[in-house]
Amino acid sequence: MRKDLKRGTSVKRCAPRGRKSLRPALKVLSVDVAARHGGRRVADMSELEAALSIARAATEEARTADARLRDALEILPQGIVFLDSEGRYVLWNEQYAKIYHRTADLFNVGVKLADTLRVGVMRGDYPDAKGREEEWIAERLQKLKRPSERHEQWLSDGRCILIDERATADGGVIGLRIDITELKEREASFRLLFEANPVPMFVVARNTNTILSVNAAARDHYLYPGDQLIGRNVHSLHPGEDHPQIDMLYSPAPGRLAERTWRHLKQDGTEIEVALFSQAIVHDRTPALLVAAVDITERRRAEAQAAYLSRHDPLTGLANRARHLEQVSEMLAADHGGASLCIGLDNFKSVNETMGPIAGDLLLQAVARRIRNTLRAGSTAARVGGDEFGVILPGAVNPEEINSVALRLISAISAPYMIQGQHATIGASIGIAIAPQDGDEASQLLKNANLALSQTKLTHKGAFRYFEEEMHARAQGRRRLEQDLRIAIERDGLAVHYQPLISLSTGRIVAAEALVRWSHGERGFIPPQEFIPLAEEAGLIWQLGRTVLRRACRDATAWPQDVSVAVNLSPMQFRCGNVFELVKETLEATGLAPDRLEVEITESLFLERSNLVLDALADLRELGVCIAMDDFGTGYSALGYLTSFPFDKIKIDRSFVSGIETHVEKQAVVRAIVGLGETLGKKTVAEGIETADELACLRMIGCEQGQGYLFSKARPQEALLPFIGKRKPRRVA
Repeated sequence: MRKDLKRGTSVKRCAPRGRKSLRPALKVLSVDVAARHGGRRVADMSELEAALSIARAATEEARTADARLRDALEILPQGIVFLDSEGRYVLWNEQYAKIYHRTADLFNVGVKLADTLRVGVMRGDYPDAKGREEEWIAERLQKLKRPSERHEQWLSDGRCILIDERATADGGVIGLRIDITELKEREASFRLLFEANPVPMFVVARNTNTILSVNAAARDHYLYPGDQLIGRNVHSLHPGEDHPQIDMLYSPAPGRLAERTWRHLKQDGTEIEVALFSQAIVHDRTPALLVAAVDITERRRAEAQAAYLSRHDPLTGLANRARHLEQVSEMLAADHGGASLCIGLDNFKSVNETMGPIAGDLLLQAVARRIRNTLRAGSTAARVGGDEFGVILPGAVNPEEINSVALRLISAISAPYMIQGQHATIGASIGIAIAPQDGDEASQLLKNANLALSQTKLTHKGAFRYFEEEMHARAQGRRRLEQDLRIAIERDGLAVHYQPLISLSTGRIVAAEALVRWSHGERGFIPPQEFIPLAEEAGLIWQLGRTVLRRACRDATAWPQDVSVAVNLSPMQFRCGNVFELVKETLEATGLAPDRLEVEITESLFLERSNLVLDALADLRELGVCIAMDDFGTGYSALGYLTSFPFDKIKIDRSFVSGIETHVEKQAVVRAIVGLGETLGKKTVAEGIETADELACLRMIGCEQGQGYLFSKARPQEALLPFIGKRKPRRVA
């Protein structure tokens, strides 16, 4: 045996690689000898000699492999150990013996690792086992039984050993031991950034509670210059009544003591409250604790700030909804009556989309200032939603007083704004609920004020309205309608009709616009202007738009190849999902060519300069889809923006078409739009053509396409197909 490995070790020998081909080789050899010598005995002897020769070669090969394995193990800088299926030592190298030098005298082939661990625990080799010896041994043997992840092991001399063990095919274990003590020390130093940390930090010896090191923040905060804290016991930082718990507090497992706050003493005797956080480390090979002391005064300041933010809107500084509810409750508890006003901003969404979210935030801040400046002393204001504000008028029961406040608020909010060098105009609608008759609880009063606001927005924006009991019934009806709409979408209960677009020069049908229709089982026909906003509010617009798009593309495949289908996309759809993927998947599923689909979007979406919208439009256009700007001229048009967007068609709003033959101003506007389209290479479409005079005027101006009742109303698919077949429709259908 080699002297650099422990005596008695053995290596399992492997069969030579050529063993499988031995029998055929001997057969060939014997046949050859028999042929030459003519004797069976000669053949048998030759076969035996050949087998012996191969066996000797295999033995020598195994001996060489064994020597190479031993040399390789000794060269490795890591400790290596081989254990059999019962956890007994089979083979180990010298580095392994050096790592566990305190128990190396026990290492012998056949000795169980469990026995050497137990002796090592008795000798104090494993500090982590102190006080829990049997539990520690059981945990270690469990890791040995199911080796999987690396783990670390601290030795009594301060070294940290990384253990990596893997199971072998025969149930044994191969173990790797790496001394990572220096690595652990460097990691701790760099990771904790001890000296530069702004939090006061101490390094405390585990066994003696002596302060070994402090950072600059601790020296400054505790008023100990230089190294005056070094060498002191941590008892000096605590008042006397804390001393009985010091040993447990400054241990690796302080338990619940770490969950409470403690008092610390500065050098000048000042007492502060601190929260202590500790971590076990090794400092200059000494087991220690790194302790961070956070002054509770700063925490209290942060808690006060958090308490403020929990009740105030961070954007406007007004009370938030939670604080508003508290204020309403306080008003009701005073039992002097009062009014709750719910203010909704009109047209804010359009301004926010047009000018961007930063401008929208600035606008909300300006609105908050105007509301605050309008109210009398004792009244309070809050921001209760995205573009909704709440006002409380304690003690206000006189309708004239409440009306006056509501009118002043509407006037103040509706005055023009200058935001980032641009003019912006919004309006305000107000719902009013009176306490206590409209609600004797805060939530009920606010709910009724919000109901009154909803009715104001539905009937007459820019005004105020008091709560009425009938509003509950109307609100419930609206909720039922929302539920019915949801069911109609899920059960394919909506119809899609198509209104043709006509070439004004040839009279031929060039496209048809898809328009969704809803025939309610009880209410009959419900106009789109009623249920589409409801779908947007209820989060149903994505499903609704997807249904219409798929139906329209599928129906269009039955039309002539030169007739396109136009589908409206709501700005809300661009915010709810991936419009490009939806269009692409729909075209693939229906087989409609991309150049036969026209996507109509509103002007407000075009002017929303967001990367999400721009990328989606660019991808659609690259796919081959035509992009049309619908209702052009009704929003915040800025003609200079038009060159920035990849659209193909401009649809002139019907408000410019109605009566155009007698309105010079309308003719001038339409002529400018048509000229712009010709210059930019965009087609122009006039919407809402209803008379022959309007058609003649538009042809004279040079508009390319038209749409309206003069040509055809919207038709279902079965009525559209024969209409398209006529190619040249009559003027009125």
